[in-house]
Amino acid sequence: MKIALMDSGIGLLAAATAVRRLRPDAELVLSSDPGSMPWGPRTPEDVTARALAVAEAAAAHRPDALIVACNTASVRALPALRARLEPGVPVIGTVPAIKPAAAGGGPVAIWATPATTGSPYQRGLIREFADGVTVTEVPCPGLADAVEHADQSGIDAAIAAAAARTPDDVRAVVLGCTHYELVAERIRAAVQRPGVAPLVLHGSAGAVAAQALRRIGEHPAPEAPAHGSLTVLLGGREGTLTETALTYEEGRLLQAMSPAR
Repeated sequence: MKIALMDSGIGLLAAATAVRRLRPDAELVLSSDPGSMPWGPRTPEDVTARALAVAEAAAAHRPDALIVACNTASVRALPALRARLEPGVPVIGTVPAIKPAAAGGGPVAIWATPATTGSPYQRGLIREFADGVTVTEVPCPGLADAVEHADQSGIDAAIAAAAARTPDDVRAVVLGCTHYELVAERIRAAVQRPGVAPLVLHGSAGAVAAQALRRIGEHPAPEAPAHGSLTVLLGGREGTLTETALTYEEGRLLQAMSPAR
């Protein structure tokens, strides 16, 4: 079994780690184009062209499924990706976890890139899944870029600014960009208020990993032998996990859980 994941940069690490934990025997292909980061400010046409290039690099390795581990690419390019690759390769998009967050009753905050915040796409999800729940959309300028470059002071500043825009009574935060899952505990620490119930964070990594297995008729088997290989594609060329990726626990886990090639 081979599962590919694509993103502009290292935001795919969280979903890749989720797949690896569910199926240690799965071969993983991680395809990104970090030189083109960030995708959020780019036009829909530009995002689609770049997403197709990254996806086709992954598809050349003949995966059983492709996870679009990027909210921006899922919003802008999912129809084009499916038109190009399906039915041969099932394509699984990433949707912000608004539905499970709203199920808790709120209030809910959705942290997302400025391009996604207030977009018709996100507003549509709020109408569909969070009707009657108090939802605050929180733009997080610069956070994804700071995470991509492991810019610790930039991460701290962006999180602090977003936390200041998050209402004090929020009980759940939706991480509406895959990069944010890599700094989830830092976000929790910034938003958690003393003397109240623990904040609940809702990412998408676990859900898309499980959906990828369902799409190809497989089941979780965390006890499977840990012999799944790891292929890293950077701008279409085979490489290794970058030093920046290895600053995050998810990157280190992927390297440790993948046999040497």
